[in-house]
Amino acid sequence: MQRKPEIFDLKDTEFELERPRATLVEIAADKLRELILLEKLPAGAHISEREVASALGISRTPLTKALTILEQDGLIEYSVTRRPQVANPPLEEITQNLVVMGALEGLAGELACANASEDDIARVASFQTRMEEGDGSLPPLESFRLDMKIHETIVQASGNQPLIDTHGKYNARLWRARFLSSQRGLGRNQTFAEHRAIVEALTRRDAKATAAAMRAHLASTVKNIINVLEERA
Repeated sequence: MQRKPEIFDLKDTEFELERPRATLVEIAADKLRELILLEKLPAGAHISEREVASALGISRTPLTKALTILEQDGLIEYSVTRRPQVANPPLEEITQNLVVMGALEGLAGELACANASEDDIARVASFQTRMEEGDGSLPPLESFRLDMKIHETIVQASGNQPLIDTHGKYNARLWRARFLSSQRGLGRNQTFAEHRAIVEALTRRDAKATAAAMRAHLASTVKNIINVLEERA
């Protein structure tokens, strides 16, 4: 019989509002993403709407809407009895999505070389510097957010709205997988080297090199995910 994933005591969790102007539903969705990333709501775990709503200090109505958002993002799924649980996609699905993500980010890097402002490039470089200098001292979520800001800033700088929209959908679905990859200590130095290669190519506005660096970085993410899951098994 498969062991039921353990859910941490949510009552002891501190919640800080990352987006003070966000709606209650958006705030609840953000906090649920955080709980899933930190595995306080582990993959495969059933979610008690009553307990989670109580922990967040909200009613079940905004929580239900937040769960719908995360269902669309691929982080939550429902059983045949409509009971929510944390999604636990198979490795093959994750790797296939990451292959698509690599193609999207490669194209974004190529377009950003032509369309990014100097401020855009400076922000990408600053995120990389802060992430690397804070290695070992930054909280896992803060380090991960800096990592994602590198990618998201480049995608936004592409200036291609269909690409931006498509990337957003895939990135939401791969949020947990990318977090697991970013936290694997054995791959940290390689991650930083790959980020530096992206920043250097983007700074030179070398479209071919930037696209190649972005795709190579996502290929490493696939390997990291496989290693993480094998190590856990």
